[in-house]
Parts: sequence; structure tokens; C-alpha cells
Amino acid sequence: MTDIATLWEVGLPLATTAGGLGYAKVRAPRLFWSLAGLPVATTRFAMTYRSTMDVCGLTVQPSRFRAFLVRNLARRPDVQPVPPKIRRFRGTSTGLRVTLRLPAGLEPADVMAASERLRHAWGVHSVNVVETKPGFVELRMTGYDVLKKVRMPRQQLSGPMTVPVALREDGTAFVRDYLKVPHALTLGANQSGKSMYQRNLIAGLARLPVALVGIDCKRGVEQRGYAPRLSALAITPEEADGLLDGLVGEMEDRFDLLSEHGVADIWALPEHVRPVPVVVLVDEVAELFLVATKKDEERRDRMVTQLIRLGQMARAAGIFLEVCGQRFGSDLGKGATALRAQLTGRTVHRVNDKQTAEMGVGDIAPDAVVTVLTIPPDKPGVAVAGDTSGGWSRIRTPALTAAEAAKVCAEHAHLTPDLAAVAAYRPAAPVSVGEPERVPLVKPSPATA
Repeated sequence: MTDIATLWEVGLPLATTAGGLGYAKVRAPRLFWSLAGLPVATTRFAMTYRSTMDVCGLTVQPSRFRAFLVRNLARRPDVQPVPPKIRRFRGTSTGLRVTLRLPAGLEPADVMAASERLRHAWGVHSVNVVETKPGFVELRMTGYDVLKKVRMPRQQLSGPMTVPVALREDGTAFVRDYLKVPHALTLGANQSGKSMYQRNLIAGLARLPVALVGIDCKRGVEQRGYAPRLSALAITPEEADGLLDGLVGEMEDRFDLLSEHGVADIWALPEHVRPVPVVVLVDEVAELFLVATKKDEERRDRMVTQLIRLGQMARAAGIFLEVCGQRFGSDLGKGATALRAQLTGRTVHRVNDKQTAEMGVGDIAPDAVVTVLTIPPDKPGVAVAGDTSGGWSRIRTPALTAAEAAKVCAEHAHLTPDLAAVAAYRPAAPVSVGEPERVPLVKPSPATA
């Protein structure tokens, strides 16, 4: 009986602990990683680092001077290959961060090519390699699938035109920094999470001192709810035509201002004369390319030309483009490829055809096309994000309803500036908060149409 009681006293806490860890692994992976995953991964990394680097081909022969010291001072006849030196090691709530100093003969591409083997060797979910400075790389390891349930990190980059939009697969925030990447293209099929991405972007921009201009040719079904925070909104191709003309006029007026002060962009202007930055949100860009008559074709060519002009020159004037659509291809018509070339940032969700994936990321990161085509339909919000530097990563946006995004816009309606060039397209305020969403537009006068 004593043995049974002892077994019971010892076994019950062990079983309870094991059950609790198993529950945490499924329901609270961050907690499980902190309690069990991190200590195990740290021990495994420390014990197998040198041998893992050796079998993965990430070691080099030591220099002659080092070999001389080993043979003559250490009295060791055999000289071991040299792995990258560990400069920094720290655990996080999602994984591990290890900074390595690469020896002569290794480059970051060598470590990137071995990332999958490193992942299996150390038993982590993923290993992402980032070059921090010449000769140094950081291994960003995640202990579990952080994209399964998105939880944005507490510490995020901040700036005058910086918006955290999604979570990267390495546990860091994916940020839209308009000063670094002024224009972007976002693609995705129905139910892929493209609208969720737009909501997070608009909710973040609504909190900044910027002007938001919407072009939603689906009669405003996506952007009408954000009307309190929009300085202008076009809901038909005809209105979009006039709105784009107004934006080009605004850009030219700003260039005159820059010329008067002898500066290259608005950020070099004195603060009291600096115009407000403008972010143009184009939803379903294919609607601007579709034509039915000869007259429509002329309007289409004019709108595409204006978009290309904004993409080429508007960055210095503080006007930025966010172009979204279900698909994007050269078959849309003249100017599609030229417009894409001006959109530096690319975010591609699940798409219905290979051509859209290739148009989205094929020109900047050809190896990312396969990743786009393998995004499962049961994971909305997962996308591939990259830019013309060639780097890319998988991201996922946190859940945000249209009502929540509209509430953020309403709360920050006092930040909405007036833009004289597009004042005719300023959406009128709703009659009351409780009424259904139907925001009438102030129609342009004949002189400005």
C-alpha cells in the first residue's frame, strides 16, 4: 500500500504536468514554448552547434596562422574546421535569435541555403536567415507556427509614415514604411484575406496625420464605411477619372512648392509649409482597365496614364499609391506592366492563376511564386510579401472586421484634412451613427468634372 501511495503521489503531479503542457501546446503555444520548448531548444542548440554546422557545410578551414597556433601552442595535431562564431544568443516568446559572425569563405547565401537542414537539426518550426551587416547574419528561429493564430508583437517600429500591418513567419511585424517603399501592389482572390489586409492598413493609417483618398469602383462597397476618414472617394470609373486628374494637379502644385524652396521632397520643407502626405487606396484596380466602348477606352488610357505618372513622380510630393486587385496581368491592357513597375512593394495572397502570382512577385523573387501557389484556402490572410530588393517572407494579417475598421476611422475623423484639388469628391458625413451605411458623395461640378 505504501508503494502504491508513493506512486500515486509522484505519478499524479507528473501526469497533471504532462497534461497541462499538452493542453498548452495546442491552446497556448506561446506559453508552452516559454515553459518547455525554449529550454529544450537551447540545450539542443548548445550541444549540437559545432557538429550541425559541420555536417551542413557551414565550416571553413582555419587560416594558416590559426592552424600554426593550434599545432604549436595547443599541441593538437588535428585542426578542426571553424564554424561561424556566436556573437549573441537570446530567447524570445516565439523562438530564438542567434547572431553569427561569418568566417572568411562563407556568405549569407550559404547559411540561407542550409536553413531547412538547421530547422530539422534543432527541432524548431522555422529558421529565417537575415543579413544584419557585412559579415553578420541573424538566425531567427520560431518554436511554433506563429501564423496559425496571429498575435502582433508589442515592440514595433514607429515613424511618421510607418504602419504595422501583419506578422511575419519569423515572429516580427511586417511594416508598411512609405518612406522606404512608397508604392505597393496587393493581390488576392476572393476569400483570400486581401480585404483583411486592407482593413488593417486603413486602420493604421487612420491614426496618422495623413490624407486618405479612396478609389472603389464597386460602388464603394469596401471603402464607403471609411468615409469619415477619407478626404476624397470615387465609386465609379467616371469619378475615378476626375479624381486622378485632381491628384495629378495636386502633385504638380506641390512640385512648384518644392521648386520655390529649392528642396527635393516635402520632408525637407519647413514644417509650417509642408503639405500633408496623401495615401491613395485603389480597390479592384482591374475595374479601371475594363472598357465597353471606344469612349471608355479613351477614359481608361487617361486613368492608367495618370496612375503611372503618380507612380513615377508622386513620392517626392508626398503622394503614395496602394493598389489592390483580385488579379493582375498584361492582358488587362496597355499600361498594366508599366504601372506594376512603379509599385515597389508586393503582397500576394492566394490567387486563382499562375499568371497573377508571376505578375505579383515573379519579377522580384521568382522562387516565391511556388509559395504563393501553395497557400491553402483554409488560411485566409496568409500572403507572400516582398519588394524589389529581392527579399520576401510569408505573412498573415490579424483578424479585423469591417465594422472595427470603420469605428477606428470614425474615432479619428478629426484628423481628416481638406484637399482643395479633390474637394469635390469629399464624402459627406452620415446623417446619424445608427443608420445603415449609405454615404452620398458630393458630385463634382461641371467645371471640375
